[in-house]
Order: sequence, then C-alpha cells, then structure tokens
Amino acid sequence: MDVDLIVPLKHPRDGKSRLRGALAEERHPDLVLALAYDTLAAVASAAHVRRVLVVAADPAAVSELAALGAEIVPEPEVPGLNEALRHGEALLRAGSPGGVIGALQADLPALRPGDLATALGEAAGRRAFVADRQGTGTTLLLSAPGAPLDPRFGVGSAGLHTRSGATPLAGGLVSLRSDVDTPEDLGHACSLGVGEHTAAVLGTACVPLG
Repeated sequence: MDVDLIVPLKHPRDGKSRLRGALAEERHPDLVLALAYDTLAAVASAAHVRRVLVVAADPAAVSELAALGAEIVPEPEVPGLNEALRHGEALLRAGSPGGVIGALQADLPALRPGDLATALGEAAGRRAFVADRQGTGTTLLLSAPGAPLDPRFGVGSAGLHTRSGATPLAGGLVSLRSDVDTPEDLGHACSLGVGEHTAAVLGTACVPLG
C-alpha cells in the first residue's frame, strides 16, 4: 500500500538548535535546509511513497523543496510538532481517508530509499515506528490504513509510541535511524555518506553518498 508522508519543518534559521556551532552561525540555515533537501531527495526515490506534505513554519523559506515533488503548506496557528503533524494528517486524510499516513523527520541526510521502502513493507499495515539509533527518539511513525497517526513526538518518543500501541520496527534500517540532532550525530551520518546538498555545505568534513 502506498503511503502519504508528512514532514514538519521549522524555519531553517530556528531548526536544529543543538547543531549550532557545527558551522559558522551564518551557515546554520544552509545546513538545516540541506539536511531536509537530502532527506526528501531520498524519499522521492523510495518505492510506495505517494505524496509528501511539508508542514512548514515559513513555506517561502523552504520553497526549493517543491522541486522534489513535495507539497508545502503552512503550519497551524497552534504551535508544536505534534500539532503540525495532526494538521498535515487532516489535510492528507481529505484526499485519502482509508490510506496510510506517515510522519518523517527532516534530518536524515544519509537516508537510503531502500531503508525507507523496507520499513514501509515491514509495517505491513500496522501502526508502527522506527526508533532512532539511540533507541529513545522516533524518525518515522506510520498509521494503520484509515486509522489515526496519533503522534507522540518529543523527549522519549520511542517509549511513548510503544506505550500508545505502535509496533517498533526491528530491521537494521541504519540510514533511517540516523537522524541528526547533534554534531556527533552529524559525524555519524557523514560516516555513512550523505546526500549532495549536505556534503556541499560541509565540504571536506563530510563524505557524500557514493
């Protein structure tokens, strides 16, 4: 079954606060946008992804992502990550009431399309999620067909999603688990190989996908 994905995005100047200092301050927005671009470029090549809806704090600031086929809409007036995801879910449900909805983080610059496709297949119609490599956060949450996504993102989201009934996916899915919150996370992603936009921003400090 095809999946419609929601990708929430802060303004690039405000996102990824724990990454500040990885580059000069004036380059920070470039890095945040590059992470998102490479994430969505991988998603665009993954099997069984039908629509990608970016819920953005400032759609104009991330408008270049539309070149990857993403639909960009403004976030709701009520602030918060889970509120943005519920807003995106409502918009997608209007066109696909019985479909599978997913929430994907926008900081997966090493993402391989095959890992995403494997996760979608492993979920097999269940409400399921992929934990980050530390095992505490969530990089991907999927609904069951026609059922609520019920996002519980935030501190300890992997445990919150488990307790809410979502199935943790057990496959390796290394690139899908490698989100970037800290400079150490960025180094790990670089060791896997990252997309061309992140590699261009970081220069010789990071290895591009080969």
